[in-house]
Amino acid sequence: MLGRYDLADVSFAHLAAEDLAVWRDRRLREVSGATVNRELNLISSVFERARKEWGWCVTNPVRDISRPKKPRPRDRRISDDEIERVLYALGYDENEEVTTRQQLTGVLFLLGIETAMRRGEMVALKWTDIHLLQRYVSIVDSKNADRRDVPLTKRAVELLGRLKQEGERPFLFSSDTASTLFSRAVKKAEIENLRLHDARHEALTRLARKLDVLDLARMIGHRDPRSLMIYYNATASEIATRLD
Repeated sequence: MLGRYDLADVSFAHLAAEDLAVWRDRRLREVSGATVNRELNLISSVFERARKEWGWCVTNPVRDISRPKKPRPRDRRISDDEIERVLYALGYDENEEVTTRQQLTGVLFLLGIETAMRRGEMVALKWTDIHLLQRYVSIVDSKNADRRDVPLTKRAVELLGRLKQEGERPFLFSSDTASTLFSRAVKKAEIENLRLHDARHEALTRLARKLDVLDLARMIGHRDPRSLMIYYNATASEIATRLD
């Protein structure tokens, strides 16, 4: 990541906030602010370890530069009509056997709406992680490195039950492949601004009607319940229907 920038030519002991600011500005011309912030977090972690444990530096220069503004969280909801159109573009039919990668992507999409699991978590599932009779799946390696069990709706059990138990995993392709196949289907369906990850937003908003906040946070793997607000996108009209 850093090897092709002038930053790599500065010794660790002499690396200053000014050097990082120059790198930040150049990097922002190449990638999003969110990506730059993630990379700054990594650099900052290195400096903190070097400062606290190794005594290689006195200060952390990342603390002395301005960070790119965080983009507003996506609030993209998915309508039933859009779900039908995407599934049609993927060749997914409830009455037909699931055999192609496109159809498997359709199952992945629907499973995401039912469970709020991340794309990578679903693709990494092994059959040994799936317990249909007990209605849960085990996430062994999540984004935050926590192991958790995800309860399944009846619909989620039905979706997984449709898949052939051949091989080690139900989804025999990579996370990036699933994203690419989904993007092509969205384009074919002539739908604007829809990503596979939006299924997680949609799921959380729907599940919030059924679960209390602590159960919901545990289900989707958030340690801080306040972070659920990033994904919870109920409309005012939906909230109004639950008022007296």
